[in-house]
Amino acid sequence: MAQRNAPKKAVHFGAGNIGRGFVACFLHNSGYEVVFSEVNDATVSKLNSQKSYRVIEVGADGTSESIITNYRAINSRTHEAELVREIATADLVTCSVGPHILKFIAPVIAKGIDARSPELTPVAVIACENAIGATDTLAGFIKSPENTNPDRLADYDKRARFANSAIDRIVPAQDPNAGLDVRLEKFYEWVVDSTPFADHAPPDIKGVRWVNNLQPFIERKLYTVNTGHATAAYHGYIRRKSTVYDALQDREIQEEVKKALQNTADLITQKHGISHEEQQAYVEKIVRRIGNPHLEDAVERVGRAPLRKLSRKERFIGPAAELAEHGKDYAALLDAAEMAFRFQNVEGDDESFQLAEIMEKNSPEDVVKQVCGLQPNEKLFPAVVEVVKRVQADTQSD
Repeated sequence: MAQRNAPKKAVHFGAGNIGRGFVACFLHNSGYEVVFSEVNDATVSKLNSQKSYRVIEVGADGTSESIITNYRAINSRTHEAELVREIATADLVTCSVGPHILKFIAPVIAKGIDARSPELTPVAVIACENAIGATDTLAGFIKSPENTNPDRLADYDKRARFANSAIDRIVPAQDPNAGLDVRLEKFYEWVVDSTPFADHAPPDIKGVRWVNNLQPFIERKLYTVNTGHATAAYHGYIRRKSTVYDALQDREIQEEVKKALQNTADLITQKHGISHEEQQAYVEKIVRRIGNPHLEDAVERVGRAPLRKLSRKERFIGPAAELAEHGKDYAALLDAAEMAFRFQNVEGDDESFQLAEIMEKNSPEDVVKQVCGLQPNEKLFPAVVEVVKRVQADTQSD
């Protein structure tokens, strides 16, 4: 177990369930002191006053617990200078804040990197988000002229290295009385691009798989786990199921999930040279995971943020667009996308209200361009336009 004054230090942005339960757990087990950067005052106070919390892993073979210690927290909104000093001397910076928040954490990370001593090893920056190329996106914000003097970019790799990653672990909604404790599934995968560390060793993080080509892992995960999870949630929401587990007990919904994952399997096996047998085994494992009765998750929570989930590089439109270009079947993905378009005005989810407004005020063609990022010259475009027309007609008749 890491000591309080351990030489290795990681700054992690976002002290939510993924941050505490997944990333910080890995870092703690690898001997890092974890400095959480968080904007929620109550969470910061709780982390600083409570010296440990539990990570509870549940699976078909029972439950196990880990005790997480050797951490502290800083409010990035009120103590920026302190956070800059921590980043300037950290070995590793990670984040799990959501793709839309990356631009807001970039300025303070840029200041911390700029303040690093040239004698230190470059800090490793790894974004742990459910998005393709999230670290590249974060790096773009950090290196922008607003945050970093362009004159400093020539030797930037001496101060920081940016590595994309793919993370896979289901963390359901937590008991409101759980405090800092986090309950999640036993299965995990954290794959990180090793190429930015070609000239020196990557950060020592136990459990991480370092690879030279990350794209197959990112797309396999996003287009299987996230596609399957969201397909079950959206079909379940429309059929008035309460949880993903409940949805998957419905044979019709289970069949929709399997058909969507057959669509994505056709793309993954062709594009990345993964065998049909290997992908089928992966799909079967994913269906079992998202239907884990120990991790019941409300369909509203899994379906939240439909605008992001319907965007161009995401779990439905991303694979469907590629399949359409190759003349392959994408019908089940389109059906799932239709259910996502119907996920409107859901209490507690701002994006579902924004989606309803966009659908009400725009033509079908403009909705597809704005929400899905598709252009009229793409083969998928007319099919999605028809979906939007159907949903708009049904909404107007309600």
